[in-house]
Amino acid sequence: MDFRNPTDNKINGLRQGTLGVWFIIFFVVSAAGPLTVIAGGLPMGMMLGNGAGLPFMLILVIIVLLLFSVGYTSMSRHVTNAGGFYALISRGLGFRMGGIAASLAILGYNAMQIGLYGLHGVASAALLRSLTGISSPWWVWAYASIITIGFLGYRRVDLSARLLMTLVACEYLVVLIFDFLIVHAGGNSGLSMVPFTFSALLGGAPAIAVLFCFAAFVGFEATTIYSEEAKNPAKTIPIATYVSILLIGGFYTFSAWCLVVGAGYNNLASTIISLSDPTDFTFILANQYGSPWLSIAMRIMLVTSVYAALLAFHNSIARYFFSTGREGFLPRKLGEAHLYYQSPHTGSLLQSLIAITVLTCFVLCRADPINTVFSWLTNLATLCIICLMTLCSLSITRFFYYNKNNGINNSIILFSSILSGIVFLIIFILSVDKFHVLTGQSGQIAWTLLSLLPLAVLAGLLRANYLISYSLNIDNTL
Repeated sequence: MDFRNPTDNKINGLRQGTLGVWFIIFFVVSAAGPLTVIAGGLPMGMMLGNGAGLPFMLILVIIVLLLFSVGYTSMSRHVTNAGGFYALISRGLGFRMGGIAASLAILGYNAMQIGLYGLHGVASAALLRSLTGISSPWWVWAYASIITIGFLGYRRVDLSARLLMTLVACEYLVVLIFDFLIVHAGGNSGLSMVPFTFSALLGGAPAIAVLFCFAAFVGFEATTIYSEEAKNPAKTIPIATYVSILLIGGFYTFSAWCLVVGAGYNNLASTIISLSDPTDFTFILANQYGSPWLSIAMRIMLVTSVYAALLAFHNSIARYFFSTGREGFLPRKLGEAHLYYQSPHTGSLLQSLIAITVLTCFVLCRADPINTVFSWLTNLATLCIICLMTLCSLSITRFFYYNKNNGINNSIILFSSILSGIVFLIIFILSVDKFHVLTGQSGQIAWTLLSLLPLAVLAGLLRANYLISYSLNIDNTL
């Protein structure tokens, strides 16, 4: 068992050489859920954050992620592993920190996955009701998506990739039509550049805005998660990482600016606050600048957007289970790929079982699918990912500080990793401080949710210590 540099299981491993650059990019873009962010995350970030300054904040977040990617992609050349963040953290910070990272990743990605099932159920039920007038429980759609996504995750990864490419292409097309209709009409009061001024950036609550902007990029880790299945990973992973950040970030920034000018930057906050559901803001603008058909098309794409994100996160979680199982951190059965599909099928089944169990608990408690299931779990997941990125920055810094003879300009890597790590640490502290705002809960509920992070850290550390002790006992016996 070697957490730092796991052995390659070519006989019963994942399907190698399957995914090219664009397949991996579509997995990342799908996990980001572009229309989910544009219809839900951006209006909420504008309302609770810095209003019209959100597009400028997105640009700053893109810069930070690009800085982080300098070290992230450089280290990925030394670690080809389906474990993503935790594999890199293990390599740079050792076995115990790897155990902590694995535990945080499993908690975070499962929370994100289950939270999105709540949103998908509500969006699907609302779409059916708007088209046919038929009402249906949200959880019927949530369970149906668990079954179909579990089926796709069990089979070959390229099947999921082709479906994601189709869904994401349609999603981008519809949103770009919406954006250009606003630009063509000149917006509410002209195509203003006010959103890109420092006064707009620092208006309202920029600390809240940066959290929403960062959450919009959760899932870009998928580039390294698929490194074992990538064609020529040494080149594919860096290209996919940079292109994903620029593609997602550029799309978000342009669309956020279109939302601001569509409503008018002077009317933006009052318009969103006046709505009973802030997520209707984008669809109201679509109806205003396009037609009811465009609004309906965007609502359909919202359902497929969440579904694509669910599929992308499901595949990521299954590979985390596979990698940690293969290395003995979790039961080794999880580390056995399917003999025919060469997929992490056991991890896929386990994730589906976890989703069904947790979702059933929320359904039996009659929890609100948006304000409870989606809000609580996705914000908890974002907190876990921010923590992982902070640890990953530290791991990259330590790794390249002690490995100076590798033909790479270490000073650039060290500078970018330290700077991005400091930013991530600040964002993590802000996330904890503003967690009650993000989840809409305060007091005991907020602290209970936050307590899951130290519990995950403790569980990972105890498991790692147990495996170290077990390994030493075997060595002494031999």
